[in-house]
Amino acid sequence: MALESFYPRRKTSVCRMGPVAMGGNNPILVQSMITEETRNVDACVEQIIALRQAGCELVRVTTPSLNDARLMEEIRAKVSERYGYVPLTADVHHQGTDIAVEAAKHVDEVRINPGLFVFKRHGTRAGEVEADEAIDLRGRQEDASVDQLRAELAYDPSEWQEELDAIEESFVPVIEACKKYDRAMRVGVNHGSLSERILVTYGDSPDGMVESALEYLQLCEKHGYTNLNISLKASRVPIMIAANRRMVARMDEVGMAYPLHLGVTEAGDGTYARIKSTAGIATLLMEGIGDTIRVSLSEDPIAEIPVCYDILQACGLRKTKVEYIACPSCGRTKFNLPTVLHQVREATRHLVGLDIAVMGCIVNGPGEMADADYGYVGAAGGKITLYRKREVVKNGIPQENGVSELIALLKADGLWVEPDVQRSEVKPLLVLN
Repeated sequence: MALESFYPRRKTSVCRMGPVAMGGNNPILVQSMITEETRNVDACVEQIIALRQAGCELVRVTTPSLNDARLMEEIRAKVSERYGYVPLTADVHHQGTDIAVEAAKHVDEVRINPGLFVFKRHGTRAGEVEADEAIDLRGRQEDASVDQLRAELAYDPSEWQEELDAIEESFVPVIEACKKYDRAMRVGVNHGSLSERILVTYGDSPDGMVESALEYLQLCEKHGYTNLNISLKASRVPIMIAANRRMVARMDEVGMAYPLHLGVTEAGDGTYARIKSTAGIATLLMEGIGDTIRVSLSEDPIAEIPVCYDILQACGLRKTKVEYIACPSCGRTKFNLPTVLHQVREATRHLVGLDIAVMGCIVNGPGEMADADYGYVGAAGGKITLYRKREVVKNGIPQENGVSELIALLKADGLWVEPDVQRSEVKPLLVLN
């Protein structure tokens, strides 16, 4: 039974980025970010192409300066010349009006961070203070309570509106540029970079993240722009999950349905980073929340792509490899299960789309592998039995002949292709519902 039968996917609007789209009925989109400095144009081009070849469907490039935004024109041209069209996002953070407007000329999506887009120190005009001078509520006066600090820094309604007006003034040129060039925008909130005003009012919380995003979404709608998606990222899984759940609830309240990009930011590296990312992303996907994902690793970004597809396949949302179902082995197992599983995988891993079960004994095998297309099950006397779905196709097969007999069955069913004619594991997304 399809995942959607258990967890209906949240209905969203469609956000279009060049030849790909997220939301609506489109598959969950996989994205990543290059690590090269934007000024190193050729290195950026090589990494973008490598990510696309690995299956990345949207590639983000940092654009911290106006010159970096201008370089996106050259990067785009060279990628198209050497490889073909790859959807690109420009990542804009600090005081980003001019940068975002320039980037919108050359990329498919502009990402802005509401917490950093306009800076305002309490009691000063917006935009007068550099990013590294902005007040960090979390770091001030360790002996003072958060409530005391909020009382000290409390915004009155006129100051609140003054800052919103300053944001709108800086933000409207970006909205108009995205409309003019038909670009998408990601409103990307990070838990670690909420503005002073949001921290003072909502605290360092999921609610603060949500309200920060809503301000910018509402400004976009006010100016007739809706080609939007949202991300609410945190380095702590519970906060990331809570923020996205709350975002969905608030959008329902105000009549919005924008797609969500999921990720646990600053997850680190190695096994724990993959588990941490999966815990956050998969939890929300299984609730029907999420339209695009990134697994953020402190490694070569190419390493992120297989993890993304594994998460999507485990959740039943995209099929990019053979699904192997295998028991953990026990005293009833009739063969060396790790060895046999490896043999079966090596022989069939190129047959993308199939579910193949390798089970150690007849006791639980047929029942546990009921959803598999084919089953390879250990039997007494050093024999194996082959199944098609729940049907026994052949039994009494000597173990040493098991893999060849499985291949023969796949050939008889018209499903076998030679490994050197492999099916593409990751196909470009061109769905624009």
